[in-house]
Amino acid sequence: MNQILVTEKIYVTPELKRKKKLYKIKFLLSIFLICSLFSYYIYAEYDRNKNEEVSREILANIDLTGDGEEAEDTTIRLEGDVLIVMLDEETNDREEIDISKLGSEAYGKTKKEYISESGDKYSTDAILNIPGLEINYPVLSKTTDELLKLSLTKFWGGEPNEVGNYVIVGHNYKNKKMFGKLSAIQIGDDIELTDFKGEKLTYKVYDKYIVSPNDTSCTSQNTKGNKEITLITCTNYGTQRLIVKAREAK
Repeated sequence: MNQILVTEKIYVTPELKRKKKLYKIKFLLSIFLICSLFSYYIYAEYDRNKNEEVSREILANIDLTGDGEEAEDTTIRLEGDVLIVMLDEETNDREEIDISKLGSEAYGKTKKEYISESGDKYSTDAILNIPGLEINYPVLSKTTDELLKLSLTKFWGGEPNEVGNYVIVGHNYKNKKMFGKLSAIQIGDDIELTDFKGEKLTYKVYDKYIVSPNDTSCTSQNTKGNKEITLITCTNYGTQRLIVKAREAK
């Protein structure tokens, strides 16, 4: 018995052509989107590393240790008993201050002023060090979106290491920079804060909790005469805030 093989012929209709074209466009868009996201991630990481270099330069170029050792700095240097402050590097203008007339401890206790790329002036209030988490950054004198990309910043309070609540904020980066490791801190851990006068105090963590973004109760200055610091960063994909409270160790 002969078998008759029938080959089904596929007709390419206009509708099929339209669907194939649509699938091709979707595929190309998917590839483009993946490449764009990957490029954005690389650029964001590069931008964060570049911005953090500013905080590292601040740490390298200023002396907040109070031990009298001067860091290399092109804008501030000591010549004998004269403190040279460069006001304009292009014109070579400078200001000379005779520190012998101000007292032996005058040098090293003046906040150095910086200018951001947008022209915003700021200084360094202190250096925050959490030995257990290897967090070590300068605390800039005020909080703006631009300065938060450079380092930790002061959010609220008086001067560092004084009676009251000195509040510091910082980004929670996935690459563990800035406050990216802050969630690992434990009650009883040490936090060191060195102010611009060179005084270093150690604080003990006594509380850690999460609040909503509009809850600012942690910034209260009612410390009952104690010296306290509060650290704030984002958590849960930016929907909440992680609060770390610490009090001067005695």
